[in-house]
Amino acid sequence: MHEDVERCLAAVRSKDARFDGWFITAVRTTGIYCRPSCPVVPPKAENMRFLPSAAAAQQAGFRACKRCRPDASPGSPLWNERADLVARAMRLIADGVVDREGVTGLAAHLGYSTRQVERQLSAELGAGPLALARAQRAQTARLMIETSALPMGEVAMSSGFASIRTFNETVLEVFALTPTQLRARARQAPATTGTSPGTLTVRLPFRAPLNPDSLFGHLAATAVPGVEEWRDGAYRRTLRLPHGHGIVALRPPVDDPARRWVECRLTLADLRDLPIAISRCRRLLDLDADPVAVGEHLAADPALAPLVQKAPGRRVPRTVDADEFAVRAVLGQQVSTAAARTHAARLVLAHGTPVDDPDGGLTHLFPDVNALATLDVERLAFPRARRAALLTVITALAAGTVDLGAGSDWQQARAALAALPGIGTWTVETIAMRALGDPDAFIATDLGVRRAAESLGLPDPPAALRRYAERWRPWRAYAVQYLWATGDHPINRLPAGNA
Repeated sequence: MHEDVERCLAAVRSKDARFDGWFITAVRTTGIYCRPSCPVVPPKAENMRFLPSAAAAQQAGFRACKRCRPDASPGSPLWNERADLVARAMRLIADGVVDREGVTGLAAHLGYSTRQVERQLSAELGAGPLALARAQRAQTARLMIETSALPMGEVAMSSGFASIRTFNETVLEVFALTPTQLRARARQAPATTGTSPGTLTVRLPFRAPLNPDSLFGHLAATAVPGVEEWRDGAYRRTLRLPHGHGIVALRPPVDDPARRWVECRLTLADLRDLPIAISRCRRLLDLDADPVAVGEHLAADPALAPLVQKAPGRRVPRTVDADEFAVRAVLGQQVSTAAARTHAARLVLAHGTPVDDPDGGLTHLFPDVNALATLDVERLAFPRARRAALLTVITALAAGTVDLGAGSDWQQARAALAALPGIGTWTVETIAMRALGDPDAFIATDLGVRRAAESLGLPDPPAALRRYAERWRPWRAYAVQYLWATGDHPINRLPAGNA
């Protein structure tokens, strides 16, 4: 979008927050870069330069605006909408692959040479993978400086910098303030730090509108006991992270509908996992979506228009762990939500890793596929065919023959899942929608979708409904959320108390 100068100018002049994260406005006369909705008086058009990313602006010598804080804007929706090389690379960078494995590791995950990856990222985003990872490290450092009382040396190491000197130089270059000055400014605002070591509270911004009912309602209604819970108005769950475990509490903005952020309270065993935990929580809640674009497209169908107008901003509830969700999807085949939770809870008690949760009732991490590889499926209380399908999926995930990771190719993952015995279209598309994050996944055979279609006068047989749904592309996963919302089910409403 940054190449469409007239459209960018219109967004900046109208201070349209919808375009925050789509592009960056760099001001030649001041040497700063801003988000499109920056509240200051817009500069003259000839003094503005539009860039595709904060990393590109930093490489060009611009520093972040202290007023609008472009580093804290929602991410570009493109990286969750597309499945090409650049989008896959951006999802992997957000998941910390470059910090852990370097550019060589990133290229290996993508199946391309490092030169090809660097060339394509630079061509589209104006910065290579190292610069993009550096921008993410700077943002993480700022969060830790402002929301914790950690010594600066620990902040530097935890946010991924190799040395204190590099940390200091990067923070000063990007924000035009030293780390100490950033912390001093933050202390003028209400404190957001947690009360125990390793606990921080941060804000996860999103593009309005956001309908929290079906998003948080779905997560709460399908929560696996011990791993997830709804407590005191927040969805809480355990996290398996590269350097240890974590617990997150995500609180929707129901007390203030005008609020454009979700409160995220993280307790981490290792603070190096902060950027990855934030990225996974954003992905879980689909916070980088563009709900206006989705709503306008779906509302063009008279059948969906009243549903969109009644509750704009529905998101697709996703997952923090794709392998975990794939296992849960197989457990949920042809059974009720309650039965699926029961089966998953038994797996957790038998094979999950215990954790301490002094603030609630979480007890375990969901078992990873390597721990489940020794599972005796004959002892599971469901049909033989589903036991075989579960073991097949676990084995394929553990062996790597099915890749559902952040950088996976969606179509290849679909094909690999569909080739497994006992894995049908419902399971494949459910995993594609919530684990892979494909916004166009569509489960035409789902009972809730079919009942909604019947009530709206849409074609009922799955094949006919699938043909009708072609008009909803590329947002069919969002159409599913609106169809589900027509039913009277706990997934469509926030719990009244603890669950």
